[in-house]
Parts: sequence; C-alpha cells; structure tokens
Amino acid sequence: MTDAEIQAIVLSIKLASLSCFILLLVGTPLAWWLARSERKIKHVIEAIVALPIVLPPTVLGFYLLISFAPNSVMGQWWLTLTGSQLAFSFSGLVFASCLYSLPFVVQPIQSAFKQIEPGVLDAAKVLRMPRWKQLLAVELPLAKNGFIVAMVLGFAHTLGEFGVVLMIGGSIPGETQVIAIALFDHVESLNFAAAHRLALVLLGFSFVALLLTYTFSASKKRVGSIGVKF
Repeated sequence: MTDAEIQAIVLSIKLASLSCFILLLVGTPLAWWLARSERKIKHVIEAIVALPIVLPPTVLGFYLLISFAPNSVMGQWWLTLTGSQLAFSFSGLVFASCLYSLPFVVQPIQSAFKQIEPGVLDAAKVLRMPRWKQLLAVELPLAKNGFIVAMVLGFAHTLGEFGVVLMIGGSIPGETQVIAIALFDHVESLNFAAAHRLALVLLGFSFVALLLTYTFSASKKRVGSIGVKF
C-alpha cells in the first residue's frame, strides 16, 4: 500500500471520528427532544433530520458548496474567523459530513430513548429525581445500545462518503482526498490493483459496522435495559 493510500485512510478515519464526536454532542439532545416531545413541529424536524437519507448526495453537496463559497455569508464568516476558506478544505468536509450523517446518529438514539419503559421514568418522577439527574442516571444508561449503534453507523457512513465529499472537497491529497475519492481516482486511471486494495478496506469496515449494529440491535430488552429497533 502506498503512502498516498495510507494517508487517505488516516484522513478518512480522522474525518469519521471527528464527525461522529460532533454528531453525538449535537444529536443526543436533539434525539431526546424528538423522543419526548409531543409538539406538531416535531414531525417537521424529524423530516429535516431524515432528509439526507433520501436526498441525492450531489444535491446536498451542491447547495453546501454554494453555502461554503468565499462570497457567501457562511463562507465569509468562516474566512474572517479562521483566515481560510471553507470549501475544498478539511473543515468543510467535517461540516458536510455532520449534515450528511446526522440521521444515522439521531435516529438510533431517538429510538433507544423511546423504547425505555414508561414505568422506569414514572419511578424516577415518584422519587422526585430532577430532570437532569433522570437523564444522566436513568435514560442515558438505558439507551447505551442506541448510542453504540449510532456511533457505529455514523462512523461507517462518514467513512464511505463519496458524492458530498467530492462536491465539497474535491481530491486534494492530504487535505480532502479520503478513501472513496482515492478509490475513484484509481479507477479513473485504470489502476485496478490499487482500487482493489482500497475497496477491500471499505468492505471490511462496512462488514464490521453491520455486524456490530445487528449484534447490539439483537440485544433489545424492555425492562432494566433496552436496545434499538429499526
């Protein structure tokens, strides 16, 4: 395996790890609110969160590219703040990846919160447990399988991105050239041996991700602990 290929793999893992971490911070309170709220606007928010699942990656990438342009409001703000442009940069990939992988993190956690037995929450209320303590001591531990599935899916989905990454980052070695882009470049240059190596890496990650997802989904329980149902 060449240095460029190793660099692409390391960059992909870095991107997936950082995006997954950010999504857990942002997605956990959002998932909790979606699981507990009874407001009508909840369904609008759910549709917005799930939009990347059905929206073609090139469409999302196109609008993000316009939003990240140096002459856009967001692009100018980022340029003023950091001194670098958002489009065709690693930071731009992180922003795009968080949006594109959002439903794969929020939905498993939301499902896990919803599957907690109401009796457990009622017992916490009877004990006059503060809401923040109920969340930390009761709900989060019971939703742990949902968090594990969310981390696995979010990481694997970001790792295999192509359309959004290509639109936002292009193929800059060491900066935006992730595994999927490097694989595409190898195929374009008819270097099938190198393409096979990177394809096997993605295949291995995908298989492990699915194996972990099904393993934790199968351990679903309704009393004392829960799992995630899709």
